[in-house]
Amino acid sequence: MITTIIFDIGNVLADFTWEAHYRSFGYSEEILERLANATVKSPLWNEYDRGVMSDEEIVQGFIERDPGIEKEIRESLRNKGSMVVRNDYAIPWIQKLQGKGYRCLYLSNFSEGAGRDCAAALDFIPYMDGGILSYEEKLIKPMPEIYQLLIDRYGLMPEESVFLDDTKPNLEAAEKFGIHTIHFQNQEQAIEELRKLGVEA
Repeated sequence: MITTIIFDIGNVLADFTWEAHYRSFGYSEEILERLANATVKSPLWNEYDRGVMSDEEIVQGFIERDPGIEKEIRESLRNKGSMVVRNDYAIPWIQKLQGKGYRCLYLSNFSEGAGRDCAAALDFIPYMDGGILSYEEKLIKPMPEIYQLLIDRYGLMPEESVFLDDTKPNLEAAEKFGIHTIHFQNQEQAIEELRKLGVEA
């Protein structure tokens, strides 16, 4: 029997809209591609989510990857507010699940800077029963330690828990702890898969 539902945030409860954010500055396609490669598609982005680099250190790291677009990197990352957009279904879905008796937690790779700039898009967090943002613990998915921390902190029974994430390696890491998983593609598909696990979603 499932008692706890664990949600990833990016591309599950909220959309990670980095491309739309970068496009809002009117950059050319070439600059957009270089910007993506220097930032969100670089390994440094994970370190930013892990909370081990300050805003200035991470920006400097991105610039070192492509010094020719320093202006664009600084400009586009000065405020990341439009990089995350909350999905309309997030709060009603959480409330519905809680109304059925399920505990709802979050487990997400998220940087402190994004958490600050995108606070309005994270307005569902106070409705939830707890969770972990990677930067707060200096751990990121799929590191085993972040799953163990969630289990210990909230007294989870892995076999009674299900984790919804859009990234397969993150799900595979959860499965090693005995947690049920759903590869999230959209809410309708996730609800159907939750029902297969006996969850009234």
